[in-house]
Amino acid sequence: MNIHEYQAKDVLKKYGVAVQEGIVASTTDEAVAAATQLQAQTGTQFFVIKAQIHAGGRGKGKIEGTDFRGVMVAKSIDDLKVKAAGILGGNLVTIQTGEKGKIVNKILIAQDVYYPGANPTKEFYMSMLLDRATGTNVIIYTTEGGMDIEEVAHSTPEKLFKEHVDPRVGLQGFQARKIAFNLGLSGEANKQMIKFVSSLYKAYIANDCEMIEINPLFKTSDDKIIAVDAKLSFDDNGIERHPDLMALRDESEEDPTEVEAKKSNLNYVKLDGNVGCMVNGAGLAMATMDIIKLSGGEPANFLDVGGTANATTVEAGFRIILSDPNVKAILINIFGGIVRCDRVAQGVVDAYKNIGNIHVPIIVRLQGTNAAEAKKLIDESGLKVHSAIQLKEAAELVSEVLK
Repeated sequence: MNIHEYQAKDVLKKYGVAVQEGIVASTTDEAVAAATQLQAQTGTQFFVIKAQIHAGGRGKGKIEGTDFRGVMVAKSIDDLKVKAAGILGGNLVTIQTGEKGKIVNKILIAQDVYYPGANPTKEFYMSMLLDRATGTNVIIYTTEGGMDIEEVAHSTPEKLFKEHVDPRVGLQGFQARKIAFNLGLSGEANKQMIKFVSSLYKAYIANDCEMIEINPLFKTSDDKIIAVDAKLSFDDNGIERHPDLMALRDESEEDPTEVEAKKSNLNYVKLDGNVGCMVNGAGLAMATMDIIKLSGGEPANFLDVGGTANATTVEAGFRIILSDPNVKAILINIFGGIVRCDRVAQGVVDAYKNIGNIHVPIIVRLQGTNAAEAKKLIDESGLKVHSAIQLKEAAELVSEVLK
């Protein structure tokens, strides 16, 4: 699960992580009120306007049909009013949204932290995530923070540092000091970075985070270390332990079909192909998508109904797959281990009758417990459903119906 920047900063502040202060707004009037309040609280002279969408690259992204960007600086209240109006309600297209873009429903009015001072300012990058290869958490950081971090990772990977943290013992003091040293910090800035890293790791662990990304991680002219931007995503397997975080979910930022799938306890990911997939098990799903490719088709989705598939979940899966207008055929590939194949077959027949007006061919491959009984049930149903026992048969049927 992902959350917005302003929400992420609120979460981090609870753990003592220093952040760029800001106030969220949904209208131009709210934006003006937020700027006025922020100016009184922080003394900021300039304001940073940030579009709140679940995608990165906002600084380089543009509001479709305009010159407004996803992140802009306003030098006065009047300037802020114009830019806020230009961003709110617009379709922001970034490198991560693709051409479709995302509608901006909220903006964050943030304080300016790039004020001049005795010491130079500096942008860093830092992220925390799980390294599955080593079974440890890893902190990735570099002195080259900012909007071009992807280019840094691609062209100069030697500038990226990694600090692996054993989850059994947690982040050690010497590791936090090592990170501050590698970032070239000394004096007060060094102390502030050590504190920042320690607090950030506490937030990462306490909230079952899948990833925390801070870019830029900023050193101010008075040697404070603050998160100017923050991206948090949470492990879906642990999110139910955090009802306060679940309340932050913004379904308007998610694919509607994926939202509907979650309500039915289905694992669904939309793809760009023409053959819908319904399977039980992630490994079987990958094999099914491979066989679709080999048969000349393209997978339209990843849909895992789980090991306890029944008539209700099968029907929900059907409705979700059929909501995609690009689907020209559906391949159901179920292995009957825990679940009996004849039970799934009955679910297919019932779903077909309940939904009605299904105009795309359906191939059902059931293997395992009661597979023969399942094939007979489908063959005798009188419905336009093709059945198969072997995966090769299913692939041949997919190729045939696509032609």
